Amino acid sequence: GTNDLAIKGCEEILREEDKDFNVVCCSVGTGGTLAGIINSVSLHQKVLGFPALKGDFLKKDISNFVTNNQWNLQLDYHFGGYGKVSTKLINFINDFKKETQIPLDPIYTGKMMFGILDLVKKDKFKPGTKLLVIHTGGLQGIKGMNEKLKRKNLPLINL
Repeated sequence: GTNDLAIKGCEEILREEDKDFNVVCCSVGTGGTLAGIINSVSLHQKVLGFPALKGDFLKKDISNFVTNNQWNLQLDYHFGGYGKVSTKLINFINDFKKETQIPLDPIYTGKMMFGILDLVKKDKFKPGTKLLVIHTGGLQGIKGMNEKLKRKNLPLINL
């Protein structure tokens, strides 16, 4: 779970120059990072959360910690739930790294970036919208995930 101190710390993630963005995107585990970001955005900004967990129960949890309603959760990009991956997600993560040199983890940031680019393809953002994507890390788990993927004869995540 999360707590008030975690949220207070995450309220310091955004900086003054981040006000230039219209939408702030963040992956979601327990909701603490997202809640801190929600509490610190400017009035013209919206926050999109991409949960790694299946289900919409996080909406209520996050609502208990936030001071505005400038946010929503994108519930269609969990790939089956926490810790679940698919060949489609792994291929996306590998292609994204090859094209951008930015590594993504399969639990949080890979699912979020897949969702963001899917929303872009579906024209869910107005032309000219400036997105700020928060990369929350999680890369240390890739080696362990690759061991799991090997046992299942699935493609591996390129390090």
